[in-house]
Amino acid sequence: MKPEWTNFVGGKWENEVNVRDFIQKNYTPYDGDESFLAGATQNTKDLWAQVLDLQKQEREAGGVLDMDTKVVSTITSHGPGYLNKDKETIVGFQTDKPFKRSLQPYGGIRMAEKACSDNGYEVDPEISEFFSTHRKTHNAGCFDAYNAEMRACRSSHIVTGLPDAYGRGRIIGDYRRVALYGIDFLIQDKLAQKDSTGRVMTDDVIRLREEISEQIVALKLMKEMAASYGFDISKPAKNVQEAIQFTYFGYLCAVKEQNGAAMSLGRTSTFIDCFAERDLANGTFTEEQIQEFVDHFIMKLRLIKFARTPVYNQIFAGDPV
Repeated sequence: MKPEWTNFVGGKWENEVNVRDFIQKNYTPYDGDESFLAGATQNTKDLWAQVLDLQKQEREAGGVLDMDTKVVSTITSHGPGYLNKDKETIVGFQTDKPFKRSLQPYGGIRMAEKACSDNGYEVDPEISEFFSTHRKTHNAGCFDAYNAEMRACRSSHIVTGLPDAYGRGRIIGDYRRVALYGIDFLIQDKLAQKDSTGRVMTDDVIRLREEISEQIVALKLMKEMAASYGFDISKPAKNVQEAIQFTYFGYLCAVKEQNGAAMSLGRTSTFIDCFAERDLANGTFTEEQIQEFVDHFIMKLRLIKFARTPVYNQIFAGDPV
């Protein structure tokens, strides 16, 4: 039997956010082989066949099957999307349907426009006008900060355009926190951080308080997005299916908003296994069911897609995440 969840009493955690401590106190090392694994379920096979057909359609369309050109992607910008709602055990897409790439102009409107035009689409003129005139993008901010030498290196292509065109590089978030603590606890933790910034309003303190406020807003939007799929992520995950789903929702919110060169999921296998081993021991799920959850999770991760230029895809070999 797995030990009881450490420091989890009365439906809430007793101390600060510490995912590593939870894993260290609840994981079981495994030195065996893969013989315990169950094969793919029929639902998994059916869903994968659907994915393969969509991939074929995408290739035949020149590499992009659909692009959103009118709705700027945010955590809650699109309604829920499914492959097959009756067969999926882990749900969620960046837009309202699979293989539809979202519009993310905050990094730079020209890059978003080129990603669309290179693939046969056109950004809505009102969006182009807004992000060219009224809303400063990351790309514009970079160019404002460049000195003469940087501009010369940029113009002569000694330095590539990826840092200022995409603006985020590698982001590795700890999305396990959503599953382990629930959004409400994370909001309370952020409020406590904000209250502890001190009373002297220096530039650093003002910026930190503003950033924490933005993080709290995002956490609330994450709850709203998950609710559109019928999930309440305000509280911790109760089982391995919810642990996978809630972790994925955290990551999904990131890729709905950020078009980074490497939007990393981070290490999740041992964390998820803590839930899986406990649920197996308690008879909550079978090995076959848990394998299906993992298969559907991996399937969703493989369907993360961004609107990018063909040149970018050539550099990074396809749809890199």
